[in-house]
Amino acid sequence: MVLKKLLGSRATRSLTVISVLSEAKTAFSQGNRTRGLLLVGVAALAWKWTIIGLVAEGVIRVLRLGRGGSSGSNPA
Repeated sequence: MVLKKLLGSRATRSLTVISVLSEAKTAFSQGNRTRGLLLVGVAALAWKWTIIGLVAEGVIRVLRLGRGGSSGSNPA
């Protein structure tokens, strides 16, 4: 019950949408227009269903780790 309240809160939805839009911006800046557009759509859906945004974030993290990418830091 508490988890449902937390996931349904306006603050959680806002943070999820902002996070997904941030990933979309990263995709666009890397030249991946298809992924960016897909993430913008996910962000729109995440406002209504927070779990969709959270799952998308998890998938992105797994894919990033699987191909050896990092989340922003480059080792020198």
